[in-house]
Amino acid sequence: MKTASTLFLILGAIFGSCRNSDTNESTLPANVYYGGSIITMAGDTLQYAEALVIKDGKIVFVGDAGEAMKAAGAGHQMIDLKGKTLLPGFIDPHSHFINSLSMSDQANCSPSPVGNANDVEGVLIALTKLKNEKNIPDGKLIMGYGYDDTVMPEGELLNRDDLDQTFPNNPVMVLHVSLHGAVLNSKAMEQFGISKETKTPPGGIIVRKPGTQEPYGLIMETAFLPIFAQLPKPTEDQLKRQLREGQMIYAAAGITTAQEGASHLGDVEILQKGADENELFIDVVSYPFITEFDTIFKLYRSEDFGQYNHHFKLGGIKITIDGSPQGRTALFTTPYLTGGPAGEKEWFGESTFSQEQVNAMLKKVYDKGVQSTFHANGDGAIDMCIQAHEYASGDSPTEDRRTTIIHSQFVREDQLDKYVEYKMIPSFYTEHTFFFADAHIKNRGLTQASFISPMKTAITKGLKPTNHTDFNVAPIDQMMVLWTAVNRTSRNGEVIGKEECISPYQALQAITINAAYQYFEEDTKGSLEKGKLADLVILDQNPLSVDPGKIKDIQVVETIKEGQSIYKRN
Repeated sequence: MKTASTLFLILGAIFGSCRNSDTNESTLPANVYYGGSIITMAGDTLQYAEALVIKDGKIVFVGDAGEAMKAAGAGHQMIDLKGKTLLPGFIDPHSHFINSLSMSDQANCSPSPVGNANDVEGVLIALTKLKNEKNIPDGKLIMGYGYDDTVMPEGELLNRDDLDQTFPNNPVMVLHVSLHGAVLNSKAMEQFGISKETKTPPGGIIVRKPGTQEPYGLIMETAFLPIFAQLPKPTEDQLKRQLREGQMIYAAAGITTAQEGASHLGDVEILQKGADENELFIDVVSYPFITEFDTIFKLYRSEDFGQYNHHFKLGGIKITIDGSPQGRTALFTTPYLTGGPAGEKEWFGESTFSQEQVNAMLKKVYDKGVQSTFHANGDGAIDMCIQAHEYASGDSPTEDRRTTIIHSQFVREDQLDKYVEYKMIPSFYTEHTFFFADAHIKNRGLTQASFISPMKTAITKGLKPTNHTDFNVAPIDQMMVLWTAVNRTSRNGEVIGKEECISPYQALQAITINAAYQYFEEDTKGSLEKGKLADLVILDQNPLSVDPGKIKDIQVVETIKEGQSIYKRN
């Protein structure tokens, strides 16, 4: 803290701001933030600054309050934080931005604390509420999200009969919490061409009614992809509204850079159109599916990747290796303790593609010189990622490609050593220690479940892990991300893998400077340093000084993108 002399400088600068500005300077005044905890996130040790100066969308000074006044120049505006905390804007390492566009038109079928659908009846109530509130007529599709079969009491799972009985005149689709599948009623199955004659594709799951071939419950993974591709598209007016609403969901969480982590061509077209029409006010980074590779590269060149166009950027190509551990579709090297989702015995999970296919896919991506992100949860899937990298990288496996293994949840320690050797990035998912710990313990055992998203081990080995929400699998709540990384507390109040708990500062790095590094953007984002973008977030409390158990209760007060306020809490 400074003495009264600094206060005098600040007061003097306030009076000085009334003077005429230099006509050679920008007409936009500089803003000087002071009077709170300004955390720079520059370096591996905590650094506070007394003041931050931003001008023309960039940071022009960070440091001593007196020097800040000189850097701000005449005509600047003083912004008193009043004890609140200022940080670089949060960077989302992995989510599904495109899903945010339709959330206001879907029912929240999540269990508590995200929603109230704690049983089948709760799911049906949420869907009925949506139908009534939105005046959805007979014949129109009703959709919900967040269905979590792992918390349904006494193993009573949602099925088509439940949905048929409540909604006899509407097609209904309830997305699984993993976003890798859904439960459909009879009319929806008719609409999307699913029947007892539908074969279960390799890498897919179709739960059948006992004793029959009738699809009855979850349809997941590759079996769900054709359904997903047929979902209705919004109108032009709906799309503009949804783009604004979706971005505001992220901005309200303090996020200034979001990821669309599994893009179909239609998703890319929506985002490109939004960019072309200046509808984007946060940065959105898209990773199209490998299955869209040929089409994408007919429309874009390799050099178009990694470059923002009105807040939209193609980051690279996404390759999905397996499913979700809570859905028992992740691929492991040892069997599930509970069998497969359709009653399979000695069930290891399944890969989406063969090893040979993944090898060829990754080589195509590397040959184009663009970044790749993998989706891999189980250690068997992670083995496939590493083998594909060794094949596709040829004689340069240690080149700085920043290949990212999204989730990396059940990574083994020897695999983390390969990450270090090959400069791979794990993007972890510590929220599973809260939302899905019980399912993981049941399916995989306590020892393996306790090592999910091993942030501490990864950091100790020298990696720069990031940490994500996979929204809308989990809420886009960065304080919950921090809280789970620091505490690793389950729904039942048990600590899951205490030795993998990290410090609040390390947890912040995973959604600021480390996430910027993941995107090759560490020179422009992720910390409060001169020359970087003025992407900022203001919190009502300091996550580094509050009781660690209360980090999740911290509120975002304001979010600022390139110097412009895009969200303020009422």
